[in-house]
Amino acid sequence: MKYATQKIALAYFSVALALFAIQIVGGLLVGYVYIDPNFLSEVLPFNILRMLHTNSLVVWLLLGFFGAAYFLIPEETEREIHSLMLAYLQLIILVVGTIGVVLTYVFNLFEGNFLLGKEGREFLEQPKWVKAGIVVAALIFLYNVTMTVLKGRKTAISNVLLLGLWGLALLFLFAFYNPENLALDKQYWWYVIHLWVEGVWELIMASILAYLMLKLTGVDREVVEKWLYVIVALALFSGILGTGHHYYWIGTPGYWQWIGSIFSSLEVVPFFAMMAFAFVMVWKGRRDHPNKAALLWSLGCATLAFFGAGVWGFLHTLHGVNYYTHGTQITAAHGHLAFYGAYVCLNIAIFTYAMPILRNRDPYNQVLNMAAFWLMSGGMAFMTFTLTFAGTVQTHMQRVLGEYYMDVQDQLDIFYVMRFFSGVAVFIGVLLLIYALAWPRREVITDDASVPAE
Repeated sequence: MKYATQKIALAYFSVALALFAIQIVGGLLVGYVYIDPNFLSEVLPFNILRMLHTNSLVVWLLLGFFGAAYFLIPEETEREIHSLMLAYLQLIILVVGTIGVVLTYVFNLFEGNFLLGKEGREFLEQPKWVKAGIVVAALIFLYNVTMTVLKGRKTAISNVLLLGLWGLALLFLFAFYNPENLALDKQYWWYVIHLWVEGVWELIMASILAYLMLKLTGVDREVVEKWLYVIVALALFSGILGTGHHYYWIGTPGYWQWIGSIFSSLEVVPFFAMMAFAFVMVWKGRRDHPNKAALLWSLGCATLAFFGAGVWGFLHTLHGVNYYTHGTQITAAHGHLAFYGAYVCLNIAIFTYAMPILRNRDPYNQVLNMAAFWLMSGGMAFMTFTLTFAGTVQTHMQRVLGEYYMDVQDQLDIFYVMRFFSGVAVFIGVLLLIYALAWPRREVITDDASVPAE
């Protein structure tokens, strides 16, 4: 660890991993409800479990992004973070907000209250006081990292990361706008949901991946930065108007069908470029870095993001196909692999790289960490396949043949059982990962030196 203020990243990573475990437990419970619909229905109804699953996903990913920024910006700018106290204050606000959200959801507190009660918008169900807290935390964060970057060395990695983080914070402001007209509500709702995950989050992903490739492969910074600029340009060109693939059937003008189909089809290009970038950097690399697990997660991130966000997104992005498939399990298949590949793997890659450094140790428990990668990635791939087949059957029976929704759901039981057990594999992988990251191997003292115990 070169800079003392990098240590704040360890606190962010630790909280993020705890929320990650909670998110996966919530996902397992949701998956089991598909098999046994009355499971926990009196204690934790399906809608509450799903809110916990999706909201914890977003929060722990954001905590990972913030922690990654606090870790890499000092190295990129060659100076300490502007204020360590503000960084800890930001984390406290986010943790308090998260606890408030969980209590509000689970106990259904302040139902209908404008300020304190939950809202009914998917992914944005947080009470307004929590949204306000998120904005305050984001402002603290942006001030902290922007002051650091302005006073230090300027690099493409820090500039792109800062652009993505500013975009993330500004677009979240649309979460406060909730018009009564449902079509208008959905139009602006996608400004947050789509322009986050298929816009500014891609900039954050590209910059963190570029940093990892720089450190793990030893490729010249100039080469990494050229790739980074190309990827960013492709992401913004396709991602902004690609929002149109959500506008097909919500009451917006018909021209969005063409704009959405054309530009969202191009969204596969930046993800392919990121995959090519990662493998070319490893191929050209001159460094045999000891942290093989971090490199595995980095390559896995680029590859699974291409398939999950790129290929599976393209499968149902054309409006002629989407007419039949929207809202089916095909959407769930795409969503799971896209989030896992692009952002879950990215966070775990930076955790795996940074945590040994933050603890001033060599990379540890790499075999367990890599085993966790294959368990989690294999489970997620199998889950994606089962949901894709379920969605294909659902589309044909429900949207083509016109059978009733619940009758069709009865025919999908076998897929839901397979999906649940693939989730169990992911959960076991998460436990292995947390153990590998949180509990380093003990060291024993020999006559020669301190060496890791077997």
